[in-house]
Amino acid sequence: MKILILGAAGQISKMVTKNLLQGTDAGLVLYARNANRRIANSDPSRITIIDGDFNDSAKLLEAMEGVEIVYLNDMNSPEATQTIVDAAKKSGVAKIIGATILGIYDEVIGEFGKWNARMVGRTGTKRHKDSAKIIEDSGIDYTLLRLTWLYNQEGNEKYMVSQKGEPFIGAQVSRQAVARLFMDIIENPAVHSNKSLGVSEPNTDFPKPSFY
Repeated sequence: MKILILGAAGQISKMVTKNLLQGTDAGLVLYARNANRRIANSDPSRITIIDGDFNDSAKLLEAMEGVEIVYLNDMNSPEATQTIVDAAKKSGVAKIIGATILGIYDEVIGEFGKWNARMVGRTGTKRHKDSAKIIEDSGIDYTLLRLTWLYNQEGNEKYMVSQKGEPFIGAQVSRQAVARLFMDIIENPAVHSNKSLGVSEPNTDFPKPSFY
């Protein structure tokens, strides 16, 4: 298996990379701006590093050669998401796993929903919503991860998921838990096929994240 990580210099992407190297024999393509400066190649026999941005069709096609799964770590730009999807179709990519934000379906309820809407704003929500629709309509198998507010806690891999159409509950989740969910998805890809998952930590039904 060959996996492409778009936005590979991000915190979750680096955790995913580490988990994949330790838990699978997959080949990895790590794609980011200024990638050679920001990413250390810890295993040249398994890792290819490509310096590029999400709007560069030629670079994306190069990166996707032989790739089965694409992980997209940033869906803030619908234009870039469309470019990525177009390249994935041309390359025969089997699955896209995309990390987006909560609230794109007006699914966040109660006081936390009001707080989140104020913090994210309409423009940011719309960009992510438009990007999600591009992937949902792509014809490529996908899993979207609607992530609540993120923090780091080593060893905390607890997460729960909700489905599109269900209320989103949970004000925070660790990046380590998101990286664990990614591994669970690729180990059982059919379980969350063509699903948009709300991702949060159990027992965090707070009016805002504990670290705010």
